[in-house]
Amino acid sequence: MARKIKLLFLCTGNACRSQMAEGLGRHFLGRKVDVYSAGIEKHGLNPNAVKVMDDIGIDISQHYSKTVDELDVEFDFVITVCGHAHETCPVFSGNAQVIHHGFDDPPKLAANALSEDEALVHYSRVRDEIKAYLLNLSIGLE
Repeated sequence: MARKIKLLFLCTGNACRSQMAEGLGRHFLGRKVDVYSAGIEKHGLNPNAVKVMDDIGIDISQHYSKTVDELDVEFDFVITVCGHAHETCPVFSGNAQVIHHGFDDPPKLAANALSEDEALVHYSRVRDEIKAYLLNLSIGLE
């Protein structure tokens, strides 16, 4: 059996976008890819990210916020999902290829929402954009 690709989703706080990407990646790519997420900092797991992932049957409630320094993994690919993580991306050992694909920040988009339902619309949209990106990802998965 071929070695699985090791893929990291990197965000600023490992609270929302990278966590959703990890859950989606494990769900859709898990047979061929070992999927991880981390942040430049720890901001804690965003409960609204957990809710919108649960809406599509993916449980990330046991995920936790961690920094990239806590992962002792030699990655093949690192995908930065926000501008700050891309700008401050650490240097990775080995031959990790860094790819940037930014997604809107759901907490920022939802900051002025008048209800939880209105706020969750932003989280769901970004979740769906991450899913579409993953399903079209070409990193040697053919």
